Amino acid sequence: MADDRPVPLDEYPVHQVPLSMKHVATGDRNAYDRCTFHVFDQRGRALLIAGLGVYPNLGVIDAFATLRRGDTLHAVRASDALGDDRMRLEVGPLRVLVERPLRDFVLSCAADPDDPDGLSYEIHWSADFPALWEPHHQQRRGGRLTWEGKRFVQAGRCVGWLRAGGEEIRLTAGAWTGTRDRSWGVRPVPGEDGGRLAQDHPTEGFHWIWCPVRFDDRFLMVITQEDADGHRSLNDATLVRPGRRDRQLGWPQAEITYRSGTRHPERALIHLGDIRRPLKLEVEILTSSPLAIGAGYPPFPTLGSVRAGGAPIDWQHGTWHGPGWTDRRTYDLTRPHPLAAYGVTDHAARFRLDGQVGHGIFEHGSFGRHDPSGFTGSDSVAP
Repeated sequence: MADDRPVPLDEYPVHQVPLSMKHVATGDRNAYDRCTFHVFDQRGRALLIAGLGVYPNLGVIDAFATLRRGDTLHAVRASDALGDDRMRLEVGPLRVLVERPLRDFVLSCAADPDDPDGLSYEIHWSADFPALWEPHHQQRRGGRLTWEGKRFVQAGRCVGWLRAGGEEIRLTAGAWTGTRDRSWGVRPVPGEDGGRLAQDHPTEGFHWIWCPVRFDDRFLMVITQEDADGHRSLNDATLVRPGRRDRQLGWPQAEITYRSGTRHPERALIHLGDIRRPLKLEVEILTSSPLAIGAGYPPFPTLGSVRAGGAPIDWQHGTWHGPGWTDRRTYDLTRPHPLAAYGVTDHAARFRLDGQVGHGIFEHGSFGRHDPSGFTGSDSVAP
């Protein structure tokens, strides 16, 4: 018999459907609820990405942290059985403490007693701007809804410390930037056979830009998602300034300069604004962290060709590894990592807009065919 006793969160008036807060309204195995934080210095010397997610219909809670420092990527991942206390955001050594919702957070990773030189940190993340909703996100494969998510983004500042490779780094106010996103809904989790719909509706191409930027007095969010022919299924560009109405900046158009022989961006120019006052957002890449390595994000569906090349499939969100699972490792990013070419990459970047300099994340992925970029298929790269 299932354990249907109330859980602690049921004491609060937060219910949306006539169910215990232990349950979600859908029976879809891909239901998820996740937070992700970015912490990076403004010179491009370090990029930390940390996240935690729950998968109610899979009974899993997991978390990850990756730190790019030079050409080394330090990674910590943890997974466990999902319990009843949803307000305790902790898995193994990784923890997210919500001190004040939408304002202040403490991110921590406990040191490994057997490897004191490994990744550990305690970081206070504080918001400087109100949280901003992204457009409602839906994707279908044939008649089936495969992705439906609600997400908001925010930017702020960070102080604290982190240790990796035997070195301690102090995060000082004004020299480090933070962004974060919070999302929930239904999102594909590895382990499901695509079946007939996947065969009848293959993904020919995917082109993605997700770009939260913090300036001293404003926050900018740009997001685009395009299919192989350039059809845009997700689009937003919004400028947030405290005390003023949010400004919508039209239909963003990006000119991306890729490293020759790759789809790795080196810089970009994003055209924003309306007819009366067009704006140009300049993007200068500082350092990069591929999300398919260490961070648990799945690679593009053309992974069959990668498997044939002998590349290992890394840990991915929502996958069950048994109770109390923790994994720590480092990656040498000077070596070839085929998975990196088939997954979205987060780039810490310096931005210029309207005479101001800001810092943020230029998250980008381009796979398969993308006619506007001149990419003809999965093997097509920049000249």
